[in-house]
Amino acid sequence: MNKKRNTRAIALLTASAALLAACNNSAPDMAKIYAENDRVFKNIDTTAKPGDDFFQYANGRWLKENPIPGAYSSWGIGNVVQNDLRDKLKKINEDALKANAEKGSNTQKIGDFYFSGMDTVNIEKQGIAPLKDELAQIDKISDTKALVAEFAHLTTIGVPTPIGTYVGQDDKNSSKMMLQLYQAGIGLPNRDYYFNTDKHSVDIRTDYQQKHLPIVFKLIGLDEAAAKAAADKTYELEKFLASNSRKLEDLRDPYKNYNKMAVEGLGKLAPTIDWKSTLDQMDYKKVDSVIVGQPEYYKAVSEALSKFTLADWKNYLKKNLVGDASPYLSKAFDEENFRFFGMALYGRKEQLPRWKRVIDTENGLMGEVLGQIFVKEYFPEKTKERYVKLVEDMRATFKEHIEKLDWMSAATKEKAYDKLAKVMPKVGYPDKWKDYSSLTIDRSSYAQNVMRASVFLHHLNADKLGKPVDRTEWGMTPQTYNAYYNPSNNEIVLPAAIFMIPGASDENIDDAVVYGYAAASTIGHEMTHGFDDQGRQYDAQGNLKAWWTPQDSAKFAQRAEMLVKQFDAYKVGDQHVNGKATLGENIADLGGIVIGLDAFKKTQQYKEGKTINGLTPTQRYFMGYALGWLGHDRPESLASQLLSDVHSPGFMRVNGPFTDVPEFYEAFKIKKGDKMWLDRDKRVKIW
Repeated sequence: MNKKRNTRAIALLTASAALLAACNNSAPDMAKIYAENDRVFKNIDTTAKPGDDFFQYANGRWLKENPIPGAYSSWGIGNVVQNDLRDKLKKINEDALKANAEKGSNTQKIGDFYFSGMDTVNIEKQGIAPLKDELAQIDKISDTKALVAEFAHLTTIGVPTPIGTYVGQDDKNSSKMMLQLYQAGIGLPNRDYYFNTDKHSVDIRTDYQQKHLPIVFKLIGLDEAAAKAAADKTYELEKFLASNSRKLEDLRDPYKNYNKMAVEGLGKLAPTIDWKSTLDQMDYKKVDSVIVGQPEYYKAVSEALSKFTLADWKNYLKKNLVGDASPYLSKAFDEENFRFFGMALYGRKEQLPRWKRVIDTENGLMGEVLGQIFVKEYFPEKTKERYVKLVEDMRATFKEHIEKLDWMSAATKEKAYDKLAKVMPKVGYPDKWKDYSSLTIDRSSYAQNVMRASVFLHHLNADKLGKPVDRTEWGMTPQTYNAYYNPSNNEIVLPAAIFMIPGASDENIDDAVVYGYAAASTIGHEMTHGFDDQGRQYDAQGNLKAWWTPQDSAKFAQRAEMLVKQFDAYKVGDQHVNGKATLGENIADLGGIVIGLDAFKKTQQYKEGKTINGLTPTQRYFMGYALGWLGHDRPESLASQLLSDVHSPGFMRVNGPFTDVPEFYEAFKIKKGDKMWLDRDKRVKIW
């Protein structure tokens, strides 16, 4: 239930020494400091009317002054923060390069990984050579048994295959780690790309089939005719798998996507596969039962093993192997990968500088190695303490909201209080770090380093089978600009990087902006995920279990359906927002806003009611929330998001839920006839 790409943050991690020094021994004039460091006032577009397009009003000046750079599909506050994070991580890497560190140490691994990624001379010289042994192994496949064995092997090195697996908590018994199988196997981001008739989908699949796939096969070594034939059959194979895959909105029902069975049951579901042998080869030892998300998909995989020839499958696997490794290979592979997945799919005009791409890759594979250094240098304890307290302020206000609900029964309320009280906040960084001592990194090959790190992470996950659940583990690194709610642990995870805003230090931002920017859009959002259409189905211990009365569930569903219809009506170009697929995020946005606002009403700033730069405290609260979604997207990126993302576009995550909040109308004097006006009977109120 991760907030994915548009998540926000609050606070620079350094103090403003000059401002404090200027105050000498007297108390600082905070009103003056807030006015001088006013992040929201500087972004206002005075040509926009708040009641017609509040997002444009709140952020329009910044958008006009900050066009999307060529290397990006979108540009906003998250990108600015991410650039600052990359600069900090670059320093860590450059220091590691100079350290002459002991072999096997974290510093040596950081330095050597960075060196291998920046060594373009060696990367160009090697070409496709780092994959030579893997390609040869695919060529040796002689029958279906060997083919499935290759699926297993490629899974362990991080290459996508038709068998999607991971070890995670049993939804109905959160104390147990189980092997999970889910639909996989396609090359485009979403099954709908193979079938939808909108222009974006048609353009992307035409490019993929007629241009991208043939180029990849020619880079592998096939002549033009053979490359085209291989591309056609690979696309046909993927389309068959896609036709038996569930839609985005259908993947959000936890009951329908929970199908627990013995391994013997897998044999009946997909008889072409020897499951015990295959799972053993994947390092999933002594598996007796599994949870299958989409059984019909695995029936199709079994059918596909007979439907398509071994030659078809070999080409498909080579494409997956080479495509997955392309960013780490020589220029020809890297450029075609970017041309399709960066330019065609998301509208980017150019690649990021190489050092940024290497750091992003390293961060994804060795994030906690970097994180241990990052938090020591950039996340002081006092910053952590502030946001631990803010979590508790939001928890207390959420409880008050539950108490006041007129549609929920007393029986369900009591259980809701218990679940809310047991939400575990993880703020800043882990108390215990992952052990990377068994991971080997050297300077010989960038692609091989990535592959070894992928193997390490696969085995780290597989090793959880049969062991107690580690509820202290983090699924994100401290330097990740994101946050999430995990229903199985009933926890909200708030990495250190989520508490960053460019150009201002934490102590110089007034509560109104902080409560909108952090308490509402991050803390409250993630907390509300525990009570959205998915999260509410898990109890206080993290088990998928009915704990609502049927009457309360029906009343919740009625309110949720209003939000579905509201967002279904929003349109971008020739595409509509998918109200069902985005429902959980839209509920969390609305919940975060109304709970954050009531929490803010308890502060001194709200009670005093003083304006800053002409904005009232309540206005600044809404402006602070909008600041969290500051940014704009290329048309290609928006079109892709609408097809494959459970999050609505950023501007709709401001304008959409605000129309449901009475205080928004009052604060900005929104009147009937304004474009953002919603009649009172159409306004959604859940939490």
